[in-house]
Amino acid sequence: MLNILGSRNLTTWLTQHHISLAISTYQAGKLLLVGTKPDGGLAIFERTFNRCMGLWGDAQTIWMSTRYQLWRLENMLTGQPPGGEFDRLFVPQVGYTTGDIDIHDVAVDGDGNPIFISTLFNCIATISQRRSFTPLWRPNFISKLAAEDRCHLNGMAMQDGRPRYVTACSRSDVIDGWRDRRHHGGVVIDVRSDQIIADGLSMPHSPRLYQNRLWLLDSGNGFLGFVDGKTGTFERVAFCPGYARGLALIGDYAVVGLSKPRDDEQSFRGLNLDRALASRDAAPRCGVQVIDLRSGNVVHWIRMEGDVIGELYDVVVLPDTRRPKALGFKTDEIQRNVWFDEGDGVQSWSAGE
Repeated sequence: MLNILGSRNLTTWLTQHHISLAISTYQAGKLLLVGTKPDGGLAIFERTFNRCMGLWGDAQTIWMSTRYQLWRLENMLTGQPPGGEFDRLFVPQVGYTTGDIDIHDVAVDGDGNPIFISTLFNCIATISQRRSFTPLWRPNFISKLAAEDRCHLNGMAMQDGRPRYVTACSRSDVIDGWRDRRHHGGVVIDVRSDQIIADGLSMPHSPRLYQNRLWLLDSGNGFLGFVDGKTGTFERVAFCPGYARGLALIGDYAVVGLSKPRDDEQSFRGLNLDRALASRDAAPRCGVQVIDLRSGNVVHWIRMEGDVIGELYDVVVLPDTRRPKALGFKTDEIQRNVWFDEGDGVQSWSAGE
């Protein structure tokens, strides 16, 4: 059973900023869309996609990685939504079959092309029209492209439409070597110069350039913070009571995804996060926190309770969106609904209506 709770003023905050959230839950294989109902209540819409992870989104498009494909979902609703219920309908339009290359962070470059991290192959890559993927860059300490997840390259920050910074859990150049360095081997790498600009982190994720700062999650230690550009020091801003992955920024706020550590996997045991939680008499949680960047205070939250969802990967802000929904592949909705251009507008047809 899944129970999703939101803080009292979360929907007010979403409405004030004219946004909704998209969240990927790869352990349960769910794309969650979080918005507001006409009566002001919290709206949750979910669809099943196998091991969905990396997300990029705006008001019209969502890019989403799954177990062996990268999908582009397009909004099909235009004008005033019927009945005022949903104002976005994201439909899978194009899928690129990449194979299981363990795509983590996803972005869109200045030319409109999807860019992603292939964690299995330790590289930044993009789609290929004829192959599984096209490698673009790898850290200079990775000696070859191999399906070995050597350093656990995972996060990517864009600047001026190009990848600028990446996070990795180590500088290892042997298969699965990052697991031995998970406590303090994490690094941030400048893609342009191939230089490491910050180190000593624990399993860092989700770097994002915002307001002239490089924000990221020091996941194994449990903190949201930023890298000081002069010293390379990670400056902590807020403690996150869970394994933090997924970061979106809007206004003066950070939206951070939280997961429960996998107790049955050695990689998540014995992290400093465990001790930090114990010192605060707290248990790890799964959900989302909205953190004020100025004070480090948590101002809003979502909690996911139950045994259905225990881990999140990514969270993105969907601007100018009140209540989104999506079509998936588990029902016949996607085969019964058709959209096409006619004249100056978009027409739709639904079977059985």
